[in-house]
Amino acid sequence: MTTTESAVPKKAKVLVVDDDKIVLRAAQEILQREGYQVVAIDDAVEGLAAAKDPSIDLACLDIKMPNLSGMDLLRAFKQTRPDVEVIMMTAFATVETAVEALKAGAYDYLTKPFENIDVLSLAIGRAAEKKALRDRTRVLEQALVAKSQFEDLVGQSAQMLSVFKLVETVSFSTATVLIQGESGTGKELVARAIHFRSPRKDKPFVAVNCSALTDTLLESELFGHVKGSFTGATTNKKGLFEAADGGTIFLDEIGDIPPATQVRLLRVLQEGEVKRVGANETTRVDVRVIAASNVDLMKAKEAGKFREDLFYRLNVITVLLPPLRDRPEDIPLLAHHFLKVYVQKIGKRINGITAGAMEALTCARWVGNVRELENCLERAVVLSSGEQIDVSDLPPEIRNSSRAGGEVEVFSLAHLPYAQAKKLAMRAFERRYLTTLLDKSKGNVSCAARAAGVDRSNFRRLLKQYEVGGRTMDRDDLDDATETSEPPRLDSFNV
Repeated sequence: MTTTESAVPKKAKVLVVDDDKIVLRAAQEILQREGYQVVAIDDAVEGLAAAKDPSIDLACLDIKMPNLSGMDLLRAFKQTRPDVEVIMMTAFATVETAVEALKAGAYDYLTKPFENIDVLSLAIGRAAEKKALRDRTRVLEQALVAKSQFEDLVGQSAQMLSVFKLVETVSFSTATVLIQGESGTGKELVARAIHFRSPRKDKPFVAVNCSALTDTLLESELFGHVKGSFTGATTNKKGLFEAADGGTIFLDEIGDIPPATQVRLLRVLQEGEVKRVGANETTRVDVRVIAASNVDLMKAKEAGKFREDLFYRLNVITVLLPPLRDRPEDIPLLAHHFLKVYVQKIGKRINGITAGAMEALTCARWVGNVRELENCLERAVVLSSGEQIDVSDLPPEIRNSSRAGGEVEVFSLAHLPYAQAKKLAMRAFERRYLTTLLDKSKGNVSCAARAAGVDRSNFRRLLKQYEVGGRTMDRDDLDDATETSEPPRLDSFNV
């Protein structure tokens, strides 16, 4: 057996259609001996019905058959199952027929009677290898797309782990999803993650910001319009619901849509039909709806600003995205993620973030949430002239959040949990204390250590930890200090 033959997947399922029962039986025996599953049919019409079987991997079709030709069967295969590799067989070979078959999508073209019994099995083997390779490539591409659509959803906090689990759970359903969260928390990223993990991943994902369009334009964009329905409607236009047919539509800031549009949207959700502006007839669509809002739709409903029936249609599954200030433990992880993204994009040699800069990032309130943090890191990468992002590379409002490594005011930490706030305040105090000691001793480490009542080696560890005296931390040390472990503290040493 050749190397090529040994690589062939033996469990491929082959459909053989030939009205010559002798050839059909011979082909069946040859392929079964090679380990293939074989479906043998002597009628082209029955073969057409069998072609709809999703488990069929390969097909061998005779060209000359009564009622329906093999060429017609080939075209039907390529229309409904383009992934199936087809080999054509004929006892009346001509160059024209061979060219026609290959143009129609046939993988190979064999002449009957076969020169030897290996001709068919070798052709099937090559076709099976090609299909297996293409299937594997498609799986990898889909995995890559899904990963790329999920990679910016970064977090290790309990809140985000809960979001990740919910995304994975709801992706395989068709239920409507409502994503609630402040601006910049990543609502569209969640919507894309749900879509690209769903059976609809190969169909369109259409996103529309409902707050960015006027009332008339929004209806036209969502539902389409017919020529002459309003001033400027010079042609018929398909709406975004029709464009998303079979896939997913993401309606961002849905809380801003006007009452009239809410009514039309409700009909789409209830009936699965859209009516273009100015049209009389409706069009059926199969679209999964994912909506998002930065306002509390429950409160908007209670205030009469959002239809109650539409709210309950949308609120089948709710994903709540926490603001960044409520998950400060995710800030170092996000900061390093965005640092890596923009270092690669801009092409700079930056390998980390100093502890002072990380402290400032963690103390900031991040009104704009993850989007603001991303913009901050992009700016820092552009402006930085060193090998690490330092406090001076951050925007003034972020630098001031921790007084650039000095004393941390209580009000600047009040948005953090007690343990996190206490940790940051202690770190700021210890850095300020060490800096003052070094200044008083004019940079003499031994004198400063004696004044602190700490031995010289431990004092040097503290200087490195807090970047005092021009020393900075390694990338691994920074990760440990900001994400998982407590930093060395003055009260942890014997004095």
